[in-house]
Amino acid sequence: MRPVPVPARLLIAVTALGGAACVLPVLTLPGIRWGAVALLAALYALCEWLTRCPLLGERAPRSMGAFFPVLLAAIFLLPPPAAALAAVPGALLGRVEQRPVAPRRIWRAGQLALACWCAGQTHRSLGGRASLGAAGAPDFPYALLPAAAAAAVFCLVMAVLDGVILAAVGGSGRRLAAFVRGGGGNFAGSLAPTLVHGLAGLMMAVLWVSPYGPVAALLVLLPMYISYWVFEQYHRERTAHQATIRALVQAVDIKDEYTRGHSERVGKASVLIARELGMADERVEVLRFAGILHDVGKLGVPTRLLRKDGPLTPEERRVIELHPEYGHEMVRGIGFLGEARTAILHHHERLDGSGYPYGLVGRQIPEFARVVAVADAFDAMTSTRSYSRARPVAKALAELKRCAGKQFDPQMVRALARALERHGWHPSVTSDEQHPAILPAQLRPVPRETPTGTAP
Repeated sequence: MRPVPVPARLLIAVTALGGAACVLPVLTLPGIRWGAVALLAALYALCEWLTRCPLLGERAPRSMGAFFPVLLAAIFLLPPPAAALAAVPGALLGRVEQRPVAPRRIWRAGQLALACWCAGQTHRSLGGRASLGAAGAPDFPYALLPAAAAAAVFCLVMAVLDGVILAAVGGSGRRLAAFVRGGGGNFAGSLAPTLVHGLAGLMMAVLWVSPYGPVAALLVLLPMYISYWVFEQYHRERTAHQATIRALVQAVDIKDEYTRGHSERVGKASVLIARELGMADERVEVLRFAGILHDVGKLGVPTRLLRKDGPLTPEERRVIELHPEYGHEMVRGIGFLGEARTAILHHHERLDGSGYPYGLVGRQIPEFARVVAVADAFDAMTSTRSYSRARPVAKALAELKRCAGKQFDPQMVRALARALERHGWHPSVTSDEQHPAILPAQLRPVPRETPTGTAP
């Protein structure tokens, strides 16, 4: 646990005092609807507490602290000091990832109180409370202007304070990420989500003052909160998938230095083909995984064979040709890969049955494998490696077309050609070695590629 720097401590103290100064006038203001204040404060506190609810465990909505419709509704409905007060209990109950916990919660409470107070003053000065009308008859579209301005001010204050705390902790990105929970200090990046939350808060406020009362406002909040939680679960799962893919690809790149970056480019070329074929977005994403992971089985091949400079013996080639089966075994239990597993197993099959590992013919070869085979060969031919020079895109396409119908699916080759006409291709060096043109002849490794330019 790192100590909080002295400048950060001073800033926390100043922010906490500023937040307290915003809240204290609520004690002397006449006509405060304490029931509304208590209910909105409890709702936001519940939103924050759920981020660390022990009953939900790993499925707790970790980022719900950025779920601000309740606070923005408080800003629209209550006097500024009361809106600032509604933010404090939730800020003190919210999830904190790093220690020390107390300074971070105090900082968050002061920050939110200041932001709510400033936003509330903005909303009131623009006539926002009057624009909500009475009996559920808001003055649209005029009511949108003060609501949007208040949401923008709320976002600006949060971003400015996050930027100041960044400076206070020394400008270190890592230390800021550990200290500031979720703010990011980025006004431009957080403005759009805050405006969306502002619209939700405005809906709550309109229903709150309608004849239906707070109950109707809560009915709007509940499905919105559930939708936000579901989206976060999807995002978390997708992030885990990406991390799994990245770890496997990095392991392959480290082991086979001659093909560094090749997997990512095969994934991109596979996506170009898939979109040209009109595949659904879900299948396109899985096909991208297939392209990225097509060579993951090389992790099971001895490194000395992958890095051998001379020609491979028949026995060594047979060992390398086992990598599709190794790869399929490695990813068999990764459920989200779906059809990608068949591409990993069969991307070296050929239409005429001369490929491996099973010698499949024509349409026996899965569609994903036929796509990845073309993308793999294309990138191998257009990339410079330590044992071969890159071919121009036109020559690589000509070679693919020459082998279409025998080695490659003609439909996939045509799709790649059409995609490249639209988007182009920018191959890069995939090896850390020197360019072969400047290597002494006796040090140049013997090419290990097949006649079409594809590696085993």
